[in-house]
Amino acid sequence: MRTAICPGSFDPVTKGHLSVITRASKLFDRVIVVVMINPKKPVGCFAPERRVEFIERCVKDLPNVEVDFYDGLLAEYARIKKADAIVKGLRAVSDFEDEFQQALTNKQLNPDVETVFVTAGADYMYLSSSIVKQVCELGGDVSDFVPEQVLDDIVKGIRRKED
Repeated sequence: MRTAICPGSFDPVTKGHLSVITRASKLFDRVIVVVMINPKKPVGCFAPERRVEFIERCVKDLPNVEVDFYDGLLAEYARIKKADAIVKGLRAVSDFEDEFQQALTNKQLNPDVETVFVTAGADYMYLSSSIVKQVCELGGDVSDFVPEQVLDDIVKGIRRKED
């Protein structure tokens, strides 16, 4: 059984994230979407447990996808889960440098795991969780950006944080 991990902060999950997860689910027997804390990013808008819940609702129709949370090194998580690959989505060339560095580091820490880069679909190349938060905080419509299953909760959560 070929296992892949799709890591991210997912704060909040977007349609771009879901596109990468769905595509990974067609390439691998088992996909683990793992919510992680990115130390480069400020404290999240949503608690990790809430992010896990959001993603679970979005992937419930993908039988080979499960969702988890981990707060350690991705390479170690991959070892624990006996993963064959880490799947990372790339939106633009600007994403590549950081993702490439992470891939090389993960390979050094865990030689048994490969990193697979999946380019974002054209519809989502511009999309990020940061953009979703910014548009939502300013009262904009984010229904084209986040999955319908979690739209209301995301909007309420982001706008409540502003109150």
